[in-house]
Amino acid sequence: MNRVLEICANSVQSAVAAQAGGAHRIELCQNLEQGGITPSYGLIRQVRALLTIPVFVLIRPRPGNFVYDAAELAIMQADIQLCQELGCAGVVLGVLDAEDYVDVACCRELVALAHPLQVTFHRAFDSCANQQQALEAIIGMGCQRLLTSGGQPSATAGITQLAALVEQAAGRISIMPGAGITPETLPALVRGTSALEFHSSAKRLLPTVPGALPELNTPLLETDDALVARMVKVLEESS
Repeated sequence: MNRVLEICANSVQSAVAAQAGGAHRIELCQNLEQGGITPSYGLIRQVRALLTIPVFVLIRPRPGNFVYDAAELAIMQADIQLCQELGCAGVVLGVLDAEDYVDVACCRELVALAHPLQVTFHRAFDSCANQQQALEAIIGMGCQRLLTSGGQPSATAGITQLAALVEQAAGRISIMPGAGITPETLPALVRGTSALEFHSSAKRLLPTVPGALPELNTPLLETDDALVARMVKVLEESS
């Protein structure tokens, strides 16, 4: 039983480190400090040129909630088409309505547009009050996997719900725990959820530049290949 580690990479350097550490796939984004948004054309193209592992791209036009207007949905559609043109393996998306239910109509349209790319429904799911209902909706629209913390701030805190979601999914979709996963927390999540895929940023904080203006010297996060390698080893030993 082979388990998969997906790394959330927010730069060329992070993407390369993820592959060097043995990650099986990346989710590429930018602005990870605010939860991630769609990366630029240049970043996607460069990462595709450098990596041999599958590249999934976050389709999120802005930080904040997951309720999008027509103009934002048009941006998402254009970004999905760009990912197809650049040969990405998949996209990561999610749309909710004003009551925090899955916006099935909008999502179906985006999933259909993305075909034949794989689609991961992201942690917008964790804002849904009725996760059992939301999971059935996501399965019905044809997504291949669901990234979730079980509705909690971290996957570790949501381990009971994650296990319930894996059981409910019954192989119809891959439930991929994510949020705060480290080499230390991963073993318990493997044992406690029976999930086959896991998501982590494996990040470290880069040092700031001495003497730079504070407003121009914000902390940066970058994937650490050694952390990736440790998590890959955990999954290999559990298989």
